Amino acid sequence: MAAAFPGVGIGLLGVSLAFGLTVLTMAFAIGHISGCHLNPAVSIGLWAGGRFPANKLLPYIAAQVFGGIAAGGVLYLIASGKPGFDLAAGFASNGYGAHSPGGYSLLAALVTEVVMTMMFLVIILGATDRRAPQGLAPVAIGLGLTLIHLISIPVTNTSVNPARSTGVAVFVGDWAMAQLWLFWVAPIIGAVLGALIYRFIGQHEGNN
Repeated sequence: MAAAFPGVGIGLLGVSLAFGLTVLTMAFAIGHISGCHLNPAVSIGLWAGGRFPANKLLPYIAAQVFGGIAAGGVLYLIASGKPGFDLAAGFASNGYGAHSPGGYSLLAALVTEVVMTMMFLVIILGATDRRAPQGLAPVAIGLGLTLIHLISIPVTNTSVNPARSTGVAVFVGDWAMAQLWLFWVAPIIGAVLGALIYRFIGQHEGNN
């Protein structure tokens, strides 16, 4: 993987673990304060799953997007300190077609982001279900996100999080902003589908 995508630096596994461990540790750190909502698609999915009130969606999403852009700014300040840094290389933006790490099409990117986010919501809703083992939800969610990145980095650079996508796309501009719509639409569709699937299987299991 490192040979195929030298720009990844620490490699596919390292990037995947970085995302997964970030969510895992933050879930333990702030889960009891805010639910550790770091992702607009997840917040919308939790609402669709009956776990989050509609009147909190907009302020949460606004905070997530602002946080994503602020984080993108910090990363830009760090990355631009290296000789040869070039925003045209993508700055880890999500993309399809010519801007997909593996050259995958728009349709492939759409399906990947929908399915990956759908599975992420099933993991989140299942791990946080009152019938699940208590205290282990952050581990399952963090490992789930790691697995999602291992699968989908070659396709889209992995979004499953519109705030993450926006946070770097605003600095790249150009093609990254032009393709950003997909990385809002697909994760939200996937999140709602995941919530509906879990509501169905969760209620079915609860009736047995």
